[in-house]
Amino acid sequence: MEAHVGHAHDHHHDDVDLNPAAWSDGKRYAWLLGILVPLAPFIAWGLVEASGFGGFWFVGPVLVFVGFPILDLAIGMDASNPPDSVLKWLEQDHYYRWCTYLFIPVQYAGLIFAAWKWGEGGLSLVESIGLACTMGVVGGIAINTAHELGHKRDDLEKWLSRVALAQTGYGHFFIEHNRGHHVRVATPEDPASSRLGESFWEFLPRTVSGSLSSAWHLEAARLDRLGKSRWTPRNDILGAWAMTVVLFGALAVAFGPVVLPYLMLQAIIGFSLLEVVNYLEHYGLLREKKEDGRYQRCLPRHSWNSNNVASNVLLYHLQRHSDHHANPTRRYQALRHVDEAPQLPTGYAGMIVLAWFPPLWRRVMDPRLLDHFEGDVTMANIQPRKRAKILRRYGGGEGRPTGGMAVAS
Repeated sequence: MEAHVGHAHDHHHDDVDLNPAAWSDGKRYAWLLGILVPLAPFIAWGLVEASGFGGFWFVGPVLVFVGFPILDLAIGMDASNPPDSVLKWLEQDHYYRWCTYLFIPVQYAGLIFAAWKWGEGGLSLVESIGLACTMGVVGGIAINTAHELGHKRDDLEKWLSRVALAQTGYGHFFIEHNRGHHVRVATPEDPASSRLGESFWEFLPRTVSGSLSSAWHLEAARLDRLGKSRWTPRNDILGAWAMTVVLFGALAVAFGPVVLPYLMLQAIIGFSLLEVVNYLEHYGLLREKKEDGRYQRCLPRHSWNSNNVASNVLLYHLQRHSDHHANPTRRYQALRHVDEAPQLPTGYAGMIVLAWFPPLWRRVMDPRLLDHFEGDVTMANIQPRKRAKILRRYGGGEGRPTGGMAVAS
């Protein structure tokens, strides 16, 4: 049974003193559905074997970008929060950890299976590309699993996070996300925060190169403080990339060098999927600067949120992104819906498809962003190149107060 305690309040008001035994998590067993995604290559293979139709190798993208948006619309929203009194108990329940741990052996079984299929020569070029697209979706969602694990203090979880990232060669994300993005989120300095007027296709090269150089600077600074060279095995970025080189090398030795282009393709698809999620999480949102020139603390209103159940189960509550930025080490099962967070019109799966088509994205999201700032476009994180054009289009809003939320005039 779903517990709708404190359904319409923020987390300060629903402190109902409830015995954990009296509350049940309505999504408890649904979290196991997260395994559907890494099972995609096996599902594809089963469908191809059963039907003889090679197009089923593309099942991964279809599952995530067609199936899940439909499920989001069909199942709808759940804004209910676990009561405060059960949070500690909920976070300590190891069942939830095993749901994320289980993703990784299934992910790797799928990757080895895919490499075997590419190497044995039974697939046509189009079918091989289809399987690479399916593996790319698995790799991209594996980055999300790595994200959940990488925020934890436990050494095993941090290590598993790196293992999950090795498939996409995106091991530096572990450093940039935790030590860079969480510090600079919703500011012009953050390569992973997209700007009003910036299309996803403009954002992609900026965030990929910016995140990489930021991660390198952060790691170099850490090693400098320890008095170590940057070119040491202690460099976490080099260590993470070495895992990818060893992984791809081992697969090429086992199944033939023919697998390498497909491994590269699935890695690019995978990290592009992560970056499109970054694009929609903070689009146009901006933290105000305080008098001393520093940015205000990250608040729930600096991240877009979604309570669509299907995508949330698939992505371990990533869509409760506002609470995640406020409480980065909070485990996924305990993340809360926060009323003041701006809400996306649908789940991440549907928003990703929208982001690929910039005119549609702007039509849906720009008015929402403007509403969030109560019409004051100057409070948005605006693409510098388009600033004058955007201010002309939406009116400068110059006369309005800018400290804190804009007041409707």
